[in-house]
Amino acid sequence: MRRHIACLTFDHDHMSGFIARGMTTPTPISRGEFDLVAIPRIVELLARYNVKGTFFTPGHTIESAWRSVETYVDAGHELAHHGWTHRPPATVDRAEEEEEIVRGNEAIRKISGHPARGYRSPSWDLSPHTIELLLKHGIQYDSSLMGDDYDCYLARQGDVVELKKPFVRGRETALVEMPISWSLDDFPYFEYMRNPNGAIQQGLSNATHVLENFVDDFVYMTRIRERGILTYTFHPHVVGRGHRMMMLERLILKLLEHGAVFMTMEQALAEWRTWRAEGERRAAE
Repeated sequence: MRRHIACLTFDHDHMSGFIARGMTTPTPISRGEFDLVAIPRIVELLARYNVKGTFFTPGHTIESAWRSVETYVDAGHELAHHGWTHRPPATVDRAEEEEEIVRGNEAIRKISGHPARGYRSPSWDLSPHTIELLLKHGIQYDSSLMGDDYDCYLARQGDVVELKKPFVRGRETALVEMPISWSLDDFPYFEYMRNPNGAIQQGLSNATHVLENFVDDFVYMTRIRERGILTYTFHPHVVGRGHRMMMLERLILKLLEHGAVFMTMEQALAEWRTWRAEGERRAAE
């Protein structure tokens, strides 16, 4: 049976992303704070089309903007792990990384009543310890890697990467990877950034052109696969501006025209596990 799933995910960084970059003056902080305006717009839009999304939320955001997070938790959207600060795991040691996971989970449990089942790394940069730590703390899926586009896969642990030697793959683990892509993320398209190191990210793309890219990736999935899952990444303080909200609504409508089934990441994970079990049964016959 043909089945094409679209997952709308939102990285609710609030001001944590700017703080982690050392951008703590009033203007960058206010950029993150704009998501207090954006979240109600997003939740209302999703409700209008009966779409449930997944919000990857740092513990810092939960503790700093509790009522904003409650808005989508109370509306039945999935709340998933995005660290406590917005520091990439690859930039901290193992002990600090585990502290981020534990503290973030405590905040998620406090506001939702249960620990996170899914995780997305801040800035999509895992450390050599991340997968081990996620499994240790009960995480079922990660959404930080880019090794596929329309299919989940089992995350590996213990890859050997050396400059002058062939790459050696590690062993598969029980952690399911639900892949992402920078080309399906609103941030590089739209957000103008002047980082403390002097690097400039231009952003400010035409939303109509971005919409075309987003839709075409889904349409291509329907052409080449009977079943698949495609994950989109948004940031409330980015997509919440007027013309981008109109783009998000058009995206939902276009995907519905092409037969999309909208799911949370957790729901899509359950679907993928069913597909995988069916494939294993057929292979054994």
